[in-house]
Amino acid sequence: MIVIPIADYQHFSFAECLLFLNRSPRECLHQVREGSLYKLLAPEGSPVLIKINEDVEQQSLIAEVLQGGSNETYIRDFLNKWMHLDGRMDDFYAFAAKDNLLGPLTKSFKGLRLIGIPDLFEAITWTITGQQINLSFAYTLKQRLVQAFGYVLEEEGISYYLYPHPAVIASLQPEDLTVMQFSRTKAEGIIRVAKLMAAGALTEEILKQMPYEEARETLVAIKGIGNWSANYVLMKFAQHPQALPLEDAALHNVLRNQLALPAKPALQEVKALTSHWKNHAAYATFYCWRSLYKG
Repeated sequence: MIVIPIADYQHFSFAECLLFLNRSPRECLHQVREGSLYKLLAPEGSPVLIKINEDVEQQSLIAEVLQGGSNETYIRDFLNKWMHLDGRMDDFYAFAAKDNLLGPLTKSFKGLRLIGIPDLFEAITWTITGQQINLSFAYTLKQRLVQAFGYVLEEEGISYYLYPHPAVIASLQPEDLTVMQFSRTKAEGIIRVAKLMAAGALTEEILKQMPYEEARETLVAIKGIGNWSANYVLMKFAQHPQALPLEDAALHNVLRNQLALPAKPALQEVKALTSHWKNHAAYATFYCWRSLYKG
């Protein structure tokens, strides 16, 4: 058993995190069953299946290795990044309490942590997949990609998947993805990123070391990655607190609904409405997104 302490436990809800993680029936990279979370990882390339539960007394999450070797450091680091277990929420909750939009959201979804995407290739290609389509279809495309090109582990009749490695996708042609209903632009963009990462031109280590602005500029320099995608990646992978995907249509809808605006706000109005978020922008955006899911 691997014990992962949860910082600022009074502002943590495993139930809220599970609700968010379980929001799509097409999600295939983790599973939520009977209050437990199952995830296949690959420390040093070796598949490890873990089962995750909460230990209230220890104010921790407990990871049980069901199959594969136990790489405690990797598992601990992954879970911290995935559910921001080592982060403190005091400042954000104090900030939100004074905000007409965010205050009600933090009360409704108290304890929700920003669910990240610790794998850079997955984070970037997920944003490309989701560009200009609804979330349901984005999950359908992701499921097809993962099941066709990812690693699968069978355990007691259940399939667990790893996201495809960049080297695997780098060897494809756009037609290999367009047959799955990826647009040609998306297919080319995903393969382009795969080739960059397979060649070592873009790595997790390099991006993590960059300050926010440099990291954003590095990402938008890649064809097919705009400001929205770059900020999404920096929010979900690199955990930059100021990352704000201003162009996000879902965020615009939340602002309109929660603030009772007469129409969907234009980009300049969105900038004005969110300008005070600053280093709370990532969490503010994430809580706005959570309000769209009725689970």
